[in-house]
Amino acid sequence: MTGRSAVPLRVAYVLGTASGGTARHAGLLAEGCRRAGLAVLAAGPEASRAAFAAGIASLPAAAGTPAGRIAYHRAEIAARPRPARDLAALAALRALLRRADPGIVHAHGLRAGAFAALALLPSRPSRRPALVVTVHNAPPAGRAGRAVYGVLELACARRADLLLCASADLAARLRRRARGRVAEFDVPAPPAPPPSAAAVARARAALGPPGRPAVLAVGRLAEQKGLDTLLAAARHWQDRVPVPVLAIAGEGPLAAGLAAVAARTGVDLALLGQRDDVPALLAAADVIAVPSRWEARALVVQEAMAAGRPIVASRVGGIPALTGEDAAILVPPGDAGQLAAAVLAVLDDPGRAAGLSAAARHRAAALPGPDAAVAAILAAYRACRPGR
Repeated sequence: MTGRSAVPLRVAYVLGTASGGTARHAGLLAEGCRRAGLAVLAAGPEASRAAFAAGIASLPAAAGTPAGRIAYHRAEIAARPRPARDLAALAALRALLRRADPGIVHAHGLRAGAFAALALLPSRPSRRPALVVTVHNAPPAGRAGRAVYGVLELACARRADLLLCASADLAARLRRRARGRVAEFDVPAPPAPPPSAAAVARARAALGPPGRPAVLAVGRLAEQKGLDTLLAAARHWQDRVPVPVLAIAGEGPLAAGLAAVAARTGVDLALLGQRDDVPALLAAADVIAVPSRWEARALVVQEAMAAGRPIVASRVGGIPALTGEDAAILVPPGDAGQLAAAVLAVLDDPGRAAGLSAAARHRAAALPGPDAAVAAILAAYRACRPGR
C-alpha cells in the first residue's frame, strides 16, 4: 500500500490518556499495519505508552514478518481539559504531524480525535492527511461530562473522513452528526495463552478462602463500570452458607468508596488492584460479573468467553452482540436485585453454569480475531484517500 509517492503509506496513531483496552487495541492495529509494510508512528501521553506497547506485543509472531519497532512520541493529551497542558500537547502533535507528513492520521478516542483535527489545521486540502477516528466510549454520566463529550463528538464528526465505532449504538449516534463515513469496527481481545495450573491456584488464593464461591469483576474502578450495583447485589447473598466472596481487579478513583461501602454493609470484598494475571483470575472464578452502565465490545467479556466462564452482564451497548442470548445471563443495568438473582442462578445450578460455559467458548471461537481487525483497518485505509 502506498501513499502520495512510491514510498509506503505512513500512518500516525494518536492516543489520549486511554484506558488499557483502547491503547492495547491501537497498539495491535499499529503493529499489524507495520508488518503489512506501512510506515507507522504513534503519539500520545506517557501514561498510555505501556498499554500501547502491550498491544504491539500481543499480536502473535508470524513467519516471514519483518522485525522492527514503532516510534512513540510524547504528546500529553489529558483525559480532561487542562488549558496549559492542552496547548503544549497540541503544539507537540502539530509539529510531529508536519514533520512526519503522514497520509493517514488515526486517532483513538474523541479527545484524541479532536486534538488531531486541530493539529491538522490549517492545511491545504491537497496535502491534508485523511483523518480516521475510532470512537470507543459513550457519553459519561453528568451534565458537564456530556456537554464536553458533545463538543468533542461534533469536532470529530465534522472533521473526520471516517469514524469507526466500537458498537452499533455508537455508530447510530454518530451517523446523525457525521459528514464523513461511519462504520462499526470490531475491537478484539488480544490473544492470551491459557494460564498454567499453578497460576490458577495462585489466583484462586487471591480471590478468597477455599470452599467459598468466587464472584469476580475486572475493570477500572469508575462509575461507568457499575460496581456500586454489584456491591448492592452482594448484600443479597450474605446469608448463604458458604458466603460467596466478591473480588474486583482493577484500579480507579472509586477504590476507597467501594471499600467503605463494603465495610459498612458487611460485604466480604477483596479489592485486588491492578493485576497482570487476569486470565488466571478468570479461570479461577466461579462467576464473572460485568455490571457496567455501558460497554462497547468489552474486552473482559471476550476474555471470559474465551476462557469458558459463566458470565452475568448488563444488557447495554455492545455486550448483547458479543454474548448473544445463550453465552451469558443479561440483566438490566443498575438493577441489583436482578444481578444478584442471576449470579445465584449460576451458583445454584451447575448444569446451567456448564451450559453457559460451553456456549461462551463456542461463541468466542466465532468472534473476529486480531488478524481480521488488521485486515479490516488496512481496507479502511485504502478507502481513505489523503487530501480529501
